[in-house]
Amino acid sequence: MNELRIPDSLLPADGRFGSGPARVRPEQLAALERAGRTIIGTSHRQAPVKSLVHSVREGIAALLGAPDGYEVVLGNGGSTAFWDVAAFSLIERRSQHLSHGEFGAKFAKAAAAPWLQAPTVITAPAGSRAESAVESDIDAYAWPHNETSTGVVAPVRRLAHDGALMLVDATSAAGGVPVDAAQTDVYYFAPQKNLGSDGGLWLALLSPAALQRTERIAASGRYIPEFLSLSQAVANSRLDQTLNTPAITTLVLLDEQLRWINGQGGLPWATARTAESSGLVYDWAERGAHTTPFVQRPEDRSPVVVTVDFDDDVDAAAIATVLRRNDIVDVEPYRKLGRNQLRIGTFVSVEPDDVRALLASIDHVIEHADVQADTGATARR
Repeated sequence: MNELRIPDSLLPADGRFGSGPARVRPEQLAALERAGRTIIGTSHRQAPVKSLVHSVREGIAALLGAPDGYEVVLGNGGSTAFWDVAAFSLIERRSQHLSHGEFGAKFAKAAAAPWLQAPTVITAPAGSRAESAVESDIDAYAWPHNETSTGVVAPVRRLAHDGALMLVDATSAAGGVPVDAAQTDVYYFAPQKNLGSDGGLWLALLSPAALQRTERIAASGRYIPEFLSLSQAVANSRLDQTLNTPAITTLVLLDEQLRWINGQGGLPWATARTAESSGLVYDWAERGAHTTPFVQRPEDRSPVVVTVDFDDDVDAAAIATVLRRNDIVDVEPYRKLGRNQLRIGTFVSVEPDDVRALLASIDHVIEHADVQADTGATARR
């Protein structure tokens, strides 16, 4: 099995289909090489790097169609750090969280901080979607726009609760899933998915209400570590800088990706592209003799992270092993799900033709390799 060679005519031009970090385009690496001769290794407090940060902030505002009064803010640490930022600087008393996958659950855990009241956590089984419900004593509602671990996408719409903030985790959605930013107060993400960059930063589009909440909490006397202070991040972002040294390479890759997406037509172009790529996989999974989309309801299926279950008679892990030996990588499922499935990233940098080649390669593996599960059943299409 492990020695099977997939014909070159079937292989994708680029075999990276990970759900994060995701594919980085050659043009981004070329931009990185240019930056290596100019700004990498220079002070982040001087004009060249500050200009880069300014360009990133403008690019994100354009990509997301930032409404009037919204600001793009960035800081060090990634989305995991932002959950703690939100617990310190955005939740006043009590929050509500949707947990239908790993990352929604992690934010809910961060919001169970000792200075806050216990959050409400609404759960749903992996592969399905939880629904928010208005509660009178909630001041922040939080959910993932796209649950990376399961491939579930959730609608972004404002709840009818005056004064409450809508906090949307867009880490694997931003730049590849449609959004009306006016329906959010905080649309936050790290840039290593659709935005084709490295980790190490978080970015957020903040509404005027979120900015006001941030300053009110900062002035309340609550202890907030400087590194996790959103007020500090806002002040520094307005100066096109971060509290401490940012990952300049991450910013360079991100800036090049934003220029590419916005130059191609922005979010409408990007979402049409991810819809095409993911649609190929969902159609293939529904037609297959051994495959089923893990997310049952079509309206809940992610356009950027596609999860496909395999029947018990086919070993998906064995398929992934053969693919990896043929330089098609990172299609393994999220480790904590423990399912017999593949997880395929169809982010905006992935060419739809590469997705077609991936599916042809999987078919070839099932047809020609021994990928039977322990049941001994025949794994043929």
